[in-house]
Amino acid sequence: MYSRTMADFTREEVIDIAHKLVGADLRDIDLSDADLWAANLNTADLNGANLRGAILGRADLSRANLRGANLRGANLWAANLNMADLRGAWLRRANLREARLSGADLRGADLWGANLLDAKHDDTTVWPEGFDPVAAGAVLVEDDA
Repeated sequence: MYSRTMADFTREEVIDIAHKLVGADLRDIDLSDADLWAANLNTADLNGANLRGAILGRADLSRANLRGANLRGANLWAANLNMADLRGAWLRRANLREARLSGADLRGADLWGANLLDAKHDDTTVWPEGFDPVAAGAVLVEDDA
């Protein structure tokens, strides 16, 4: 029986099926500058992925593993990142405006210059040491399910 792994697909094929990638294993994939607007990447494993400059506005990345992912300059406007693992992610100059971050783990993430205006977080969101979400414009909510 022949089975294809994500490494067997071209970059273009991955982008074409991005709306159906719930739980996909996309570790270390290069999707820099890809248009993944409103993609469903719920529970996807994007550990170490290169998403630099990617368009991920309104994408569902809830419960996704984005550990160490390169999201520099990515557009994550209104993306659902609830319960996402963003430990050590590079979010420098990323647009996280109105993103949902309840329960997300951002320990060690690089948020320098990131736009967090009106991003929603709750008391279970873990921020990098010394980071002040209120000063960055994020909004504390009680329930963002």
